[in-house]
Amino acid sequence: MNDNYKIKDIKLYSIGRKKIKIAEKEMPGLISLRKKYAKTKPLKNLRITGSLHMTVETAVLIETLKDLGADIRWASCNIFSTQDEAAAAIAKSKIPVFAWKGETLKEYWECTFKALSFEKSLGPNLIVDDGGDATLLIHKGYSLEKFFNEKGFLPKIHSNNEEEIIIEKLLRKIHKKNPNHWHTILPDILGVSEETTTGVARLIKMKEDSDLLFAAVNVNDSATKSKFDNLYGCRESLADGIKRSTDIMLAGKTVVICGYGDVGKGCAQSMRSYGCNVVITEIDPICALQAAMEGFQVKTIEDVISKGHIFVTATGNKDIITLNHMRKMRDQAIVCNIGHFDNEIQINELNNSEAKKVVIEPQFDCYTFPSKKQIFILAEGRLVNLGCSTGHASFVMSTSFSNQVLAQIFIAQNKPNIDVYNLPKVFDEEVAELHLNHLDAKLSKLTKEQADYIGVSRNGPFKNKNYRY
Repeated sequence: MNDNYKIKDIKLYSIGRKKIKIAEKEMPGLISLRKKYAKTKPLKNLRITGSLHMTVETAVLIETLKDLGADIRWASCNIFSTQDEAAAAIAKSKIPVFAWKGETLKEYWECTFKALSFEKSLGPNLIVDDGGDATLLIHKGYSLEKFFNEKGFLPKIHSNNEEEIIIEKLLRKIHKKNPNHWHTILPDILGVSEETTTGVARLIKMKEDSDLLFAAVNVNDSATKSKFDNLYGCRESLADGIKRSTDIMLAGKTVVICGYGDVGKGCAQSMRSYGCNVVITEIDPICALQAAMEGFQVKTIEDVISKGHIFVTATGNKDIITLNHMRKMRDQAIVCNIGHFDNEIQINELNNSEAKKVVIEPQFDCYTFPSKKQIFILAEGRLVNLGCSTGHASFVMSTSFSNQVLAQIFIAQNKPNIDVYNLPKVFDEEVAELHLNHLDAKLSKLTKEQADYIGVSRNGPFKNKNYRY
């Protein structure tokens, strides 16, 4: 694998650069931060590893971090999410990138390791993560070295999971070359900023178990991330992914959405706008009550498994749709996932079942059971909006990625102790304000008397840190 890049085709750089230029106009937050920090370069001489969907929007983020002084290496966080023209444009600009659409799992984890491997055997100072895979590889590698240093031998691989086996084999390959690789690079790591709900959950669990090795910033729970990217982004990109891959008419169909968090809420709004009969499944009584009071039916998946035309998982949990569920679905039901990881739908079990798989086109597969009943699986159970489409629109990704930039600056400047941090409310409001002018929105202004009356500054923050938007 080339040390500078591994992509599909460098010749795609021209179309990638054109798309990046268009996206920049739709990403006012990132462009404003470039201008604000152009002279001070708060990330100067810092090595940043990115593990985040290599899309056109991410290219704008990468070049923003570069403009702020960073030395960058990048990989995608999903085997299907890379826009090859965007990766080519980044490679052409001499930023090391290791990503292409349709990687194997083995290639994916090799790319993640390449993104973590800087010149002179150095690792990163900072990590931009989405789902926690770069963070996971470091922690698993460190744990393996610790085991070896204490026991004098490496443990056997006991997992039956294909991806876990691939990771363990890669770590043993790294260990053979340098038995203390991860221990050597760890002291230079200041921290990670994490993009997504599931990745944050991983970090919190590691902190609770006293396994977290460096500071982490929870970008996902910034209001201008989760209440915009997760909600408004999915509201548009779910339908885009389903319709691009299947060309199905949505109006009148019964759509079962598993999960009614911010992602599920956006998905439900989207499907209702197309005239679908939307059914929600939930474990949380608060989210279930919200769904019911929005007028959605709230059922168990068993109640609707034979009635749904389309099933969408959005929970962040595993085994939401099982093989037995899929056997009971109606003919030509469509099954897809918009949660970060691919284990919400039992794809491995389906692949090893009596159903016969036919690839209609990449990321659009038909499974036929012995009864002749068929179901369609999109993006192999991975993110449908990125596997079958191009993900969220540039504008809403500007709000998310502006938080990522501010989080990287926060870690670089404060060098915080090991913990999981939220970004200050003032950053959230700054990010929101950077995007208002693009939508011709104008803020009202408090008088001094009004500000004093509610106990805030005229310039914000306007809500306390516990306020839920």
